[in-house]
Amino acid sequence: MEIIDHFVLGFGVALSLQNLAYCFLGVLLGTLIGVLPGVGPLVTISMLLPITFGLPPVSAVIMLSGIYYGAQYGGSTTAILVNLPGETSSAVTCLDGYQMARRGRAGAALAIAALSSFVAGCIGTLLIVALGVPLASWALRFGAEDYFALMVLGLVAASVLSHGDMVKALAMVVVGLLIGLVGTDVNSGVERYTFGLPELADGIGFTVLAVGIFAISEVVINLEQKEAREVFTRNVGGLMPRWEDLKASFLPTLRGTAIGSFFGILPGTGPSISSFSAYMLEKKLAKDPSRFGQGAIEGVAAPEAANNAAAQTAFIPTLTLGIPGSATMALILGALIMNGVQPGPTVMARNPELFWGVIASMFIGNALLVALNLPLVGLWVRLLSIPYRWLFPAIVMFCALGNYSLNNSAIDVYLCAAIGVLGYVLAKLKCPPAPLVLGYVLGPMMEENIRRALLLSEGDLSIFVKSPISLTFLSLSLLLLVSMALPAIRRGKARVDQEEEASVT
Repeated sequence: MEIIDHFVLGFGVALSLQNLAYCFLGVLLGTLIGVLPGVGPLVTISMLLPITFGLPPVSAVIMLSGIYYGAQYGGSTTAILVNLPGETSSAVTCLDGYQMARRGRAGAALAIAALSSFVAGCIGTLLIVALGVPLASWALRFGAEDYFALMVLGLVAASVLSHGDMVKALAMVVVGLLIGLVGTDVNSGVERYTFGLPELADGIGFTVLAVGIFAISEVVINLEQKEAREVFTRNVGGLMPRWEDLKASFLPTLRGTAIGSFFGILPGTGPSISSFSAYMLEKKLAKDPSRFGQGAIEGVAAPEAANNAAAQTAFIPTLTLGIPGSATMALILGALIMNGVQPGPTVMARNPELFWGVIASMFIGNALLVALNLPLVGLWVRLLSIPYRWLFPAIVMFCALGNYSLNNSAIDVYLCAAIGVLGYVLAKLKCPPAPLVLGYVLGPMMEENIRRALLLSEGDLSIFVKSPISLTFLSLSLLLLVSMALPAIRRGKARVDQEEEASVT
């Protein structure tokens, strides 16, 4: 009966006219940015962060959440019709979705993508309810040393499991931690890393960093790319899938949902890895793997279900533990903190209307996305004809206005531009920016918990290994680092052996 009371509370909050409007706005913007390549959820959420500070926390999170999982829906439209993924996680959908469109079955591919996404989104939301409550109850037992160790595990996992070089990812975590320390020390009142600038006494603002590292740098990167886009078809019909399509996609949808839910909870993985993993699993299980890449309906259903399930379940560690598993979740976590809400195991008790209201809005948002995606396919595809050179001035303008409006400070705008340059350089060096943002968000919380733990233990570092929970988290962190480093060490040793053999001969 208690869970029913929670749902009644949640839907009472989500069905208010204000929150319904923000839910609709979020999923509409999410679909739009999912369709438009180069304008992803990170860029959009970064731009809209200043606006959310004037909203109630529940409305702000509902809108930002709608943008996030709405973008996963929208990315499939261009992947199927234009062979151009709107989102990274939709790249694998191009393989079979576009081939179905070439065979005149674009409508069926779009319908299966929408239905599998809807099913995965609803199941993922139910998993938040099923796992969120016991996880939060378990986390209430954590001490300061346990929280510190958990944050270390989150940062290490985000680094070693992210795309690209592990060493670069770990370096980005360190840079993020250092940026998070800029400003005045709360305990001593001493200014750190401010270089004598009074404007940095309060630290580098979260929106300044997020907008610069994602939005500004992304604009410059996209301006380097060619704009030629060929729309394969404009008139899409037959949106009702056949019984054979529904039957063939049923089990792949469930398997994709399971894979996406698993990866969504893990830090640093997210929709992209889950969609590729789901696709490869379906290909291995298929009686005729040669069908994949030629228009197999399973190749659309499984990855679309996986990326949407991952998007939903990523909220589990963010809301219940206060540990963001991805850069997008770090932005949402930052929005909560800036609105005066501290995510973590106590969020259900202190802010039940926020937790259950957001969950209820996810059911509503998933239903709205099905209604938006299928009937308005023609509109979404026509948006692809908009040249990016017309979009980027508006993006930069919104970024500048948003940062200036927070503190009425031109310094924030200049600092955002400088961080944008840094983000562009990091992109060219193939350094992932997501670990940097995670380090920035978790850095102050890590410092607070390590200080608290050392005060309680009177400076005894063994407190981090005396606690079974802390010891487990630190051991997992070390195991992750070793497991990822061993293959590189073996490759280096093999290369040295080959060079020695070559020198001898």
